[in-house]
Amino acid sequence: MSKFFLVNLIASIMLFSLPSQAEQKAQLGNYEVHYVAFNSTFIPAEVAKIYGLQRSRYNGLINITVLDSKSANKAPVAVNISGTARNLIGNQKSLEFKEIREGESIYYIAELRHSNEETFRFKLTIDDGKSQQLLEFQQKFYVD
Repeated sequence: MSKFFLVNLIASIMLFSLPSQAEQKAQLGNYEVHYVAFNSTFIPAEVAKIYGLQRSRYNGLINITVLDSKSANKAPVAVNISGTARNLIGNQKSLEFKEIREGESIYYIAELRHSNEETFRFKLTIDDGKSQQLLEFQQKFYVD
């Protein structure tokens, strides 16, 4: 398995799984933050095992990548990410992000249990040790 398999897989998911949506990114201060939420069954079992992720029809993954928009090559930035997901009836779940590094790539993944057609509002704090930025977005999950 290629060293960059998961990075390429997530990039493919971001490009092809949500074609009707615009690119999911936000400019937060000096950072360009890319985010995507998808069902964990999109990743192969062997990749889930390598990274300690649970594959399930009822388990979503949230992937965040933070890039330095001021650098010439938009270098990835190591940060701390914390936050919550709140469904439409107000139930809130804390998210625990795992940092994954492959080569020069850095990204953060959290897992989230969900029901079919359950919508979550995400509030994430991105902390680089000097300042904090708030990322908010909404995603509907489906059981496949």
